[in-house]
Amino acid sequence: MSFRHSPVTTAYVRITQHSWQQGKIVGEVRASHFEWQFQWHFRRGALSVEPSLGRALIQEPLSRFLEQRDYQLEPGGDYSFTIRATF
Repeated sequence: MSFRHSPVTTAYVRITQHSWQQGKIVGEVRASHFEWQFQWHFRRGALSVEPSLGRALIQEPLSRFLEQRDYQLEPGGDYSFTIRATF
């Protein structure tokens, strides 16, 4: 009996700015050959990701990651998470 493994991609996140006063986290995320910049306005629960190319692939998993880890994220920090998809 063979088991099929789900496709996975590792996303790498770098936090470049964190402001409690403004209620936002700014950073970069890359997965496979894609790279994006993001702003997470955690008080509003709003995430913006640029450029638009491939945004639909990363926006939902990045949002979940940020919601789960926002209090642990520090400027200059490098983080990663796994996405159950191939990019």
